[in-house]
Amino acid sequence: MKKTFADKIIAFNKQLNYSGELPDNFQVINPYLSNPETLKVMKQFYNKYYNDNNKRKFIIGINPSRHGAGVTGVPFTDTKRLESVCGIKMESAHTHEISSVFIYDLIEEYGGAKKFYEQFYINSPFPLAIIQKNKSGNWINANYYDDVELFKMVKDFMINSLKKHIALGLDTDEVFVLGKKNATFINKINNEANLFDKITVFEHPRYIQQYKSKEKQLYIDKYIMALNSTE
Repeated sequence: MKKTFADKIIAFNKQLNYSGELPDNFQVINPYLSNPETLKVMKQFYNKYYNDNNKRKFIIGINPSRHGAGVTGVPFTDTKRLESVCGIKMESAHTHEISSVFIYDLIEEYGGAKKFYEQFYINSPFPLAIIQKNKSGNWINANYYDDVELFKMVKDFMINSLKKHIALGLDTDEVFVLGKKNATFINKINNEANLFDKITVFEHPRYIQQYKSKEKQLYIDKYIMALNSTE
C-alpha cells in the first residue's frame, strides 16, 4: 500500500534526532522524545489533514519555538489553535504562541485549515526547538542563525532535513520563507545545495503580530495574494 503524505511526515518526525555539536549555552529540545502526548497529537494532526498524496507548496519557518511546535509537534500551532481550530486536545500542556495566532488568522481567511493544509506544508530547516541560556541563567528561545558557530554546526543537518522535507512530495518551483533574516540564510543554503527554483520572502508572523499588529490585515492580504498566485 502506498504511503500517504501523513505516513511520511510521521516517520520523519519519529526519527528526528540531532546528535551534532552545539556551542556552549545552547540546547536542542526534541518534543517527540520529551512528551509522549506530543507524538500522539502530531499523528492525529497529520492523519487529519495530510492523509493523501497531494503535492504541496513548502512554507519554511526558522526553527520551532518551545511554546509552539516545541510542545505540539505541529509547526506554528500552539495548544489553543490545535484544539479550537483543528479539534485536537492536548491534556499535558497549555500554550499560547503569537506566531500561531497570526498563522491561524491567515488560515481562516485563506479558506480554513482543510483547504490550507491540502495545498501547503509548513516546517523548518532545523525542525527541533533551540534554546539558549541568557546572562540571567534562564533558557530562552533561540534561532539557528543567532550565533555564527551555531549555524556552522547545524548547517549540514539543515540541508539534509530540507532534502527530506522535499522528498515527502513538495513542489520545489517556488518556496515561501518566513522572516527576512531567515531568508538570507535559506538563500545561502540554496546557493550551495540548489534545492528551490524561486524563493518568496514574507515578514515573519511573530514580527507582524508583535510590531505591526495595526497593519496585520495588509500582511495577511500580501500572504494570500502570493500563496494564491501558485495555484
